[in-house]
Amino acid sequence: MNALLELDKKILLLLNGLHSPLMDEIMWFFSRIPVWIPLYVLLIIFIILKFGKKSWLIILVTALLIACSDQTSVHLFKNLFHRLRPSHEPSLEGLLHFVRNYHGGLYGFISSHASNTFALATFLSLLFRKKWFSWAIFLWAGIVSYSRIYLGVHYPGDVLCGALWGILLAFAFFAFSRKLLSILNQQNTAKDAGH
Repeated sequence: MNALLELDKKILLLLNGLHSPLMDEIMWFFSRIPVWIPLYVLLIIFIILKFGKKSWLIILVTALLIACSDQTSVHLFKNLFHRLRPSHEPSLEGLLHFVRNYHGGLYGFISSHASNTFALATFLSLLFRKKWFSWAIFLWAGIVSYSRIYLGVHYPGDVLCGALWGILLAFAFFAFSRKLLSILNQQNTAKDAGH
């Protein structure tokens, strides 16, 4: 375990050390949650176009997935493991590059950004099943997750475990959404048969 933690630190220092003024701005941009709002609006439009009258159910399940991912990443992991973010780790003081003096909260395992973005990317990829869409949304999730390492507020292990947790939740919620859609279809079929 100690060897893994040391490797985590070394990879962090390597990736965080690859900085430039332009990259600072790009990574800061991708890490800011309000920037994601136009993407969310676009995704809602895609869902409505694909699912029509049933889109409300998909949007509801997607919102529940993100809420679950976000809350469990904090209460099930951060508040349980109490692993300091690299930005708060005394042994790394003076070794990390920070953008706009941003240090994040105290604990960092797992990364909520990674968990949330990979949960959304996986869930929507399973729904849409379009190669171009999957490439685009996983690229977005990857850049957002990498930005957390670049900014010095997460170890690579925080991000990797966050992404895995998000993917796991997405598969569970996808199975749940399919079950709900199946029930909805059966009810609609029964109503149509009754007319």
